[in-house]
Amino acid sequence: MRMTYLVHIVAGTLTVVFGYLALYATKGATLHRKRGRLFVYAMLATAVFGAVISAVRGVAPAINIPAAFLTSYLVITSLTTIRPLAAGSRWLDIGALLVVLGVTLASLTFAFEAFANGGTRKGMPAFPFVMFGVAGLLASVGDVRVIRSGARTGAFRFARHLWRMSFALFIAAISFFIGQSQVFPKPIRHPGILALPVLAVLVTMFYWLWRVRIRGNLRGIVGVTASQEAVRARP
Repeated sequence: MRMTYLVHIVAGTLTVVFGYLALYATKGATLHRKRGRLFVYAMLATAVFGAVISAVRGVAPAINIPAAFLTSYLVITSLTTIRPLAAGSRWLDIGALLVVLGVTLASLTFAFEAFANGGTRKGMPAFPFVMFGVAGLLASVGDVRVIRSGARTGAFRFARHLWRMSFALFIAAISFFIGQSQVFPKPIRHPGILALPVLAVLVTMFYWLWRVRIRGNLRGIVGVTASQEAVRARP
């Protein structure tokens, strides 16, 4: 089990490092693509080993296991949005939808239990349950659209990729900076300081969603053609 903890810690650290490098690199450039793939691999390793630790040790399974499934789902579907599979993608989309619906149902159930119990469930606040449930619900709606209408294109495609990768990084950043605040030096252990890199992920995500989805501006994304740049998100 010590080795499991070690792999989880190392993978979690690499997840945050590669995630921020990919987030702030030029979109579509070599650095962005390479660090993005490494982020996906590190995120999957973190999620798998974190879920194992939680299941074996009973460490907040109601939070950690849904988080592991949700982050894995987000990075996989984000990656396949940009790099779709040659065959069998429909079955992957359906399987991913079932996974996220399960996470959504479980998270919202735990959230209602927390609210009914004065705001906590077995010592855990309602916020993470609500966050996972809302994120899962939004993602499932997007999956239904893909299954019904086919793969996203233009601004829709980039928006789907960006928000899923960014939100997975947001969850990882919360776990790293807020959940493990005790490992940081005392001078920077203040909640306001440690919250800054977490909020930076959200701010950056919303900025790119505003550019891509609302303004339909794909400039700054390497490899985007003039016709793609002209695509604007529908209301």
